Amino acid sequence: MLVLPALGLLNVVIVGFVTTTLVAAAAFAVWTIVAPKVDPASRLTRLTLAVLEEDEGEDADARRRAFETMAAQIGRYAQTTDVNEVENLKRTLIYAGYKHRRAIEIFSGLRVAALLLIPVMLAPTAFFLDVSVAAFTMLLGAAFGYYFPLIALSQMAARRQGDILRAYPDALDLMVSSVESGLSLDQAFKRVAAEMRQVSPSLASEFALVTSQAAAGIDRITALRRLEERTGLDEIRSFVNMLTQAERFGTSVSASLRLYASVAREKRVARAEEKAGQVGTKLTGIMIVFFLPVLMLVLIAPPGLNIYYGEGG
Repeated sequence: MLVLPALGLLNVVIVGFVTTTLVAAAAFAVWTIVAPKVDPASRLTRLTLAVLEEDEGEDADARRRAFETMAAQIGRYAQTTDVNEVENLKRTLIYAGYKHRRAIEIFSGLRVAALLLIPVMLAPTAFFLDVSVAAFTMLLGAAFGYYFPLIALSQMAARRQGDILRAYPDALDLMVSSVESGLSLDQAFKRVAAEMRQVSPSLASEFALVTSQAAAGIDRITALRRLEERTGLDEIRSFVNMLTQAERFGTSVSASLRLYASVAREKRVARAEEKAGQVGTKLTGIMIVFFLPVLMLVLIAPPGLNIYYGEGG
């Protein structure tokens, strides 16, 4: 007698949640597109994008900017006020390659949208499953939609850092050849960025950004420090420190680069050997989970069948 009213109330809650979420999402989308925020910073950004992206087409650019605006508006309301958490998220976004000035707001908006929309997509399971099971599934979907983007972002940042780190010794060798052939350090960065575009687009884009900042009038040491902040790698930090010292004390850049390139190659070999040494440990867990049960079944099944049928006979 008490189960039916509870299930009926749960159905009402699910239907109300889905309806409220859809109506609120549609109203917010219409409000953002029809009455966008027109403060001076937003107007300047819109004008800048219009100048820089004329070749993309007005329709595609308008749709993209409308999507970014909606995500940023949601993220602005849902963004945490913890300064350390905001800084960590900003750093992770930069490591993953997202340098948009509203990247934190857009990412927070996507997390909130996934938090609300995934339960809505899972709501029809209430017609096929028990209502309590469907509600629990929706709660799991909400948790997945909120936390999975953060996990995926961390994986993207680690993958991009690994890609930069793998191509980094080769880029140093190419930079040593460029400097020793008579090119300046800025020209060497530009050449390495052009040559490494097919091998490692992430490293090429970072080196190209250093060249662009130096050409725009930013001090070379400042541009190198920003490279260190964007990558978050100890190897890049040591590389920047080496170039900074060579720039400050007037030592030979080519000799310092050659020495540092050899050290970078040795570190890459050491990392490869370390990963090779971990293969045995990783294979042990895989064998225990997948190979050992099958082996036990092969060893125990024949005697067990003989005993069973022997006793039966």
